[in-house]
Amino acid sequence: MLSKKLRYLRYGLGMIFASLLLAGCSSERPSILLPVSPKANAEANLFLIIFWISVAVFVIVEAALFYSVIRFRGKNAEDVPPQIHGSVPLEIAWTTAPALVLVVVFVLTWQTLQATAAPPLDSMPVLVTGNQFWWKFDYLDQQVSTANELHLPVGRPVRLLLETKDVIHSFWVPQLGGKMDLIAGHQNVLWLQADKAGEYHGQCAELCGASHANMRTKVIAESQVNFDAWIQSQKTPSTTPTNPALVKGRDLFLGNACIGCHMIRGTTAAGAVGPDLTHVASRSTIAAGLLENTSANMARWIDNPPAIKPGVLMPKLNLSQDDITSIVAYLQSLK
Repeated sequence: MLSKKLRYLRYGLGMIFASLLLAGCSSERPSILLPVSPKANAEANLFLIIFWISVAVFVIVEAALFYSVIRFRGKNAEDVPPQIHGSVPLEIAWTTAPALVLVVVFVLTWQTLQATAAPPLDSMPVLVTGNQFWWKFDYLDQQVSTANELHLPVGRPVRLLLETKDVIHSFWVPQLGGKMDLIAGHQNVLWLQADKAGEYHGQCAELCGASHANMRTKVIAESQVNFDAWIQSQKTPSTTPTNPALVKGRDLFLGNACIGCHMIRGTTAAGAVGPDLTHVASRSTIAAGLLENTSANMARWIDNPPAIKPGVLMPKLNLSQDDITSIVAYLQSLK
């Protein structure tokens, strides 16, 4: 009997160790436990406090359970433990203690909400629009629009005005804190602030269709100087190609259904259904963070978008490989 118990104990400890080991494999992925903003830091601290309170309660309860099982176990199957009424002081204690714990958790949660709910008055406004399945970012003060990659100046709070063009989406960048739904006909507000330069990955956190898992975003936190330079570059119209190969690609783009959905400022393409492609080559990813922005990946994407992202509104246009190559060369010149 004892060896059997030891075997079960060994299996249990092995499962716990394996779980911790597997959890460590994802250390480079976005995590609320790696905050880089004051808001995310406050939320992470609240989570850890509640987590360790839960661990303490679990240990105490399980210890009492194991003690009771071992201390009062019967020698024979027919043994019946003494039947007693109970202990009033003990019942008062195990009712009062959880109530006090809940009061502490409530107070800490309320303080965190008060500290993180309202955006600072000097925050920079950015309109965030959710689409199936990509993000549009409009910098209202700077009159700049881009897609899927959100640039932020380090140390400056940013007020995100969240809207959706279709179904409910949810904007979430774990390391920057918060998670907020985008609801049709209603504008929600979420604020972020990155205190450390770097790239932080986010994900739509509300099931929004077939490619919900493929609706990603990247936040690029950079110095104010670099952010200002990026804004200026985004304000410029697209370059007019002179290379015959790029001219061919531009003419193919403007002569196909592409212009019905996409905008390229400085050309006749003025679509508003899909992302603005004026500076598409300056982005590190395409297809809402699903693919690295390379010529090969862009060619795959243009050739058959639904095969890469199920449910996407961009159709297969049945273009020839030569035409796709020319269009890709033109788009990759739009820095």
